[in-house]
Amino acid sequence: MKEPLFKGIISPMVTPLVGRDELDRGGLDRLVERLVNGGVHGIFILGTSGEAPSLSYHLRRELITRVCALVGGKAPVLVGVSDTAFVESVNMAVHAADAGASAVVLTAPYYFPADQAELIQYFEDIVPRLPLPVILYNMPEMTKTTLDIETLRRLSSMEKITGIKDSGGDIGYFGELVALHRRRPDWSVLMGPEHLLVESLKLGGDGGVNGGSILFPRLLVQCYESAVSGDEKRTREIGEVMKIIHRLYEVGRHSSRVIKGVKCALSIMGVCDDFMAEPFHRFREPEREEIRNILEEVRNAMNESEALL
Repeated sequence: MKEPLFKGIISPMVTPLVGRDELDRGGLDRLVERLVNGGVHGIFILGTSGEAPSLSYHLRRELITRVCALVGGKAPVLVGVSDTAFVESVNMAVHAADAGASAVVLTAPYYFPADQAELIQYFEDIVPRLPLPVILYNMPEMTKTTLDIETLRRLSSMEKITGIKDSGGDIGYFGELVALHRRRPDWSVLMGPEHLLVESLKLGGDGGVNGGSILFPRLLVQCYESAVSGDEKRTREIGEVMKIIHRLYEVGRHSSRVIKGVKCALSIMGVCDDFMAEPFHRFREPEREEIRNILEEVRNAMNESEALL
């Protein structure tokens, strides 16, 4: 029986920038090194955290090439190729394959909401044209549609589709995704929101694509390992630290606050610049001070936790 292709903590990396069409190359180097040394089981670029829809195709290609070279095979690299244009998704997937990526990640097309029959046809048309394994990405907040369970059951017959990342936040829906393992034991069923990571693993999920791993990769890896091994005491202690980390995502307003919070924290930690792709802008000093205080609380909690000694 085949095992899931991807398991564990896959870090949904931000895209370090110093301008609207310029990478923070030094910051990118430091960030990738931090993630690899932190033991993550994979790196996902050009997703929501990576601000992919706001980046030029030129910059996306440069990011793919540089990240794959920096990782150097030490971990799988998953590349988001979602686009409003079918052809551009295929083009980006071909570039990802040429650069050495391990898989591509694909949402429902955004802007024009599609019904389930149209989504099935879309995936049946595009997946055979993609040169790498495909992870589907359920992100209803951004795509304005949910990949229904029956739709996924139909798509599970496509061998090249090897799993799904769910960021819908509905644990009941996630349980139904896990049930698809009976049809496809090689599928990777991955949780997005990290506050649901432990519960998702208990249901039979394979891991998480969690934003906290961008900041504290080793901590999220330890959470995954303790949950899988059944060490409930250690898992609870780590969970208390993760609750503090979650407050980083609540500073500011609107959906952009999560990415702003992560980028601001990375900037304070000296990893990379916190420039945001337009139309968004980095946090100003009042919010930055809130992020700084929360990071200090995280550090203190980690120093005091027996589970992390």
